[in-house]
Amino acid sequence: MAMTDPLGDMLTRIRNGQQARKDSIVTPASKLRARVLDVLQREGYIRGYSEEAVGPAKGLRIDLKYFEGQPAIQHLARVSKPGRRVYSAARELPRIRNGLGTIIVSTPRGVLSDAEARDQNVGGEVLAEVF
Repeated sequence: MAMTDPLGDMLTRIRNGQQARKDSIVTPASKLRARVLDVLQREGYIRGYSEEAVGPAKGLRIDLKYFEGQPAIQHLARVSKPGRRVYSAARELPRIRNGLGTIIVSTPRGVLSDAEARDQNVGGEVLAEVF
């Protein structure tokens, strides 16, 4: 059966992996997933990721991050879903936890965090929120 929301699947795998206290998880590879992982790594929510072969296809191994036994990611949620897309201008990007959280935005300049999107004055599709 075809997956209707690949990005939502990756975010769920990360949540489940951290709840199970895994060191790393594997998810199918795509360019969008890799760009979202770049943002999560830049913002310090994951240790890193690498591409590896998973059978005939490629996969991404995500190294999860913990701080004093607790997951670095307390909340990870998909905002824009296949049934309801959410777009926002640069000035109207929501703030999560008074700026302590991060919004991941798909812009014409690539996948950026909310702070980077505000600095470059670009809006786009609000993909996910993290804190």
